[in-house]
Amino acid sequence: MALAPAAYSELTDDQKDIIAMIRQFADEQILPNAEHFDHEDEFPQDIVDQMKELGLFGVTIPEEYGGMGLDLTTYVMIVEELSRGWISISGIVNTHFIGSYLLMKFGTEEQRRKWLPQMATGELRAAFSLSEPEMGSDVQALKATGRKRDDGAYEINGQKMWVTNGLRSGLVFVLVKTDPDADPRYKGMTCFVAEKEPGVSHNTGEWAGFDVPPPLKKMGYKGVESTELVFDGYRCPAENILGGEEDGLNKGFVQMMDALEVGRANVAARGVGIAQRALELALRYSQERKAFGKPIAQHQAIQFKLADMATQIEAARLLTRKAARLKDAGESSELEAGMAKLFASETGRFCVEESFRIHGGYGYSKEYEIERLYRDAPLLLIGEGTSEIQKMVIGKKLLQRNKI
Repeated sequence: MALAPAAYSELTDDQKDIIAMIRQFADEQILPNAEHFDHEDEFPQDIVDQMKELGLFGVTIPEEYGGMGLDLTTYVMIVEELSRGWISISGIVNTHFIGSYLLMKFGTEEQRRKWLPQMATGELRAAFSLSEPEMGSDVQALKATGRKRDDGAYEINGQKMWVTNGLRSGLVFVLVKTDPDADPRYKGMTCFVAEKEPGVSHNTGEWAGFDVPPPLKKMGYKGVESTELVFDGYRCPAENILGGEEDGLNKGFVQMMDALEVGRANVAARGVGIAQRALELALRYSQERKAFGKPIAQHQAIQFKLADMATQIEAARLLTRKAARLKDAGESSELEAGMAKLFASETGRFCVEESFRIHGGYGYSKEYEIERLYRDAPLLLIGEGTSEIQKMVIGKKLLQRNKI
């Protein structure tokens, strides 16, 4: 007698339970409050406190350091669900996650034991900093410097830009130039773990010389601060070089580029999440709104839009999970992460715009949620490398893998 086929599922039982929990959290805590925090541009402290209780700041941190020890694939599923609620929430987690990833892969055991337990609980939150006011996508053009002092510490000077969680973080993983004569330039860059007082704009005492100007005003992505960082004679001990001075000096560029692979998987997941929410809003509105005597969902033009949205979301989700699974397997995912970030961020923009069109004039009103998504989605086209940069990365890796 033939056996009945097992039900197909892409998720493990543990992943199903986790995603169900995060989906409920988004439905009950994030979605009902996102409009308020967005309108006021207010940090969602109550939501963040609940995220701490759920352990979301230590999702990928090993259990020995107090985290949940989950893989990147499960993490991107969590990010998708959080972003479905509000991408600012996933942004609060993203830079923290990249910091913990850098520590886990490149940090010394002393560094891991010093910072990861507090990071796992969310008591200590992290940011990471590459961009500068005149740098943009050309990372090798950075100007911030780290110069070794007579006492063995390093003095950091320079200005950084577009740092998510720049004010409220207690650690900033910052890339600076330590060998100005290096050729090629990327071999003269170092990642420092810069400590500071969380929530303080003007640091004093042992962290003097590290200032955080007022947050930048943005079109969307509100509630989470994006800041400049100003280093003016900031003293950073040599033991705060990521990986230690002996193994980490002038290795920062490679470390940061590795971290951007997982960062791009994160942004891709955010694109899937916001696209999924846009589709949900479009499906609901198109069945409620009537035109020409019937719900607009019954018009072929609207059905075509819904079909395109759903198809692109599913493709973006699969690309994102493939990039994460490759990284989990210990393989390079630079090509796949670039593809996922490119396609998913563009899918986020496309689906939000199509949902906006389906809502018609109401989509332009702040009374409808799609208006917020319309302002949030463009961020994903820029963060962790623009779409144009992703295409350059993809093209370069394709040629490397198919060299004749």
